[in-house]
Amino acid sequence: MTYVLGGWRKSSYSGAQADCVEVGWSSHGGSPSDSVEVVGVRDSKDRDGAVLVFPRRQWAAFVSGLRERG
Repeated sequence: MTYVLGGWRKSSYSGAQADCVEVGWSSHGGSPSDSVEVVGVRDSKDRDGAVLVFPRRQWAAFVSGLRERG
């Protein structure tokens, strides 16, 4: 399946020259917080390269797990 991903952003912990990942999303309307279908992750140095795509609920569980581990 093909998604149109937008709203790409990089962690505020990344410096201007740091290798990092960016996170973007594909939504079906409304605000991103309540309408996101999938979340994409890509290399900030290779924006035209491969994108890993995760369903919204799986991404939320991943982020929740990271927060719990500090």
